[in-house]
Amino acid sequence: MAFQRVALITAGTAGLGAQVARILAPDFRVVVNYANNSQRAESVVSELKEIPNTSNSDDQPRFAAIQADVGDRASIQRLVSETVKQFGRLDVVVSNAGWTRITNFSDLEEAMVDEDWDKCFLYNVKAHLWLCHAAKAELEKTEGAFITTASLAGVKPSGSSLAYSVTKAAAIHLTKGLAVICAPKIRANTVSPGLILTEWGMKFSEEKREGAKQGTKLKRLATVEDCADAVRLLATSRSMTGQNLLVDGGTSV
Repeated sequence: MAFQRVALITAGTAGLGAQVARILAPDFRVVVNYANNSQRAESVVSELKEIPNTSNSDDQPRFAAIQADVGDRASIQRLVSETVKQFGRLDVVVSNAGWTRITNFSDLEEAMVDEDWDKCFLYNVKAHLWLCHAAKAELEKTEGAFITTASLAGVKPSGSSLAYSVTKAAAIHLTKGLAVICAPKIRANTVSPGLILTEWGMKFSEEKREGAKQGTKLKRLATVEDCADAVRLLATSRSMTGQNLLVDGGTSV
């Protein structure tokens, strides 16, 4: 009987991360990482268990939630180790966690908060590097994929803050570097959504959300489903590496 592929998703219990878990669930075994909300994590795992398995594998467990703060390197190493211990292999890593504080992007004074820059670099750049390093040996065994969630803000100066925009640009370039370093065994790519109306996206004002919608060429904001479809494409494609898929309704054109 064939082995079923295993995917690890950081920040996998809400928004895009949870939707990626749902779309991979039919034919992947999935680990959802969470930072502190164990109740929400268990709720997502319960939901995933209701999704039919389209694989001919009966490998167990199919799904699990593992706590780890991806802002801590030792916690990331433990997350990968626990995943492999429970599931026996690792084929896809979706490095989805990130951080921002919403500010007025046009106000330079609001950008002058050192703590924002430090935390953005920690969660939007270093955490991805640490996770790729921790998972590299296992992904080499399976010739797997490492996928980073970046942002339109990393391509077009915009978004919740200057620190967020700059560090998302760094995440895109980091992943291109990882594509070079980890070839030919591992594929490394990014997905860059425009504004999506997750719990975080709804923190923007209605005026900001409508402005983002009107700024798209398609006059519609991308959904979490749209972005999860792009992640799935990168998880399953054998011929894409070093790419940044923009899911932004044409805002960047």
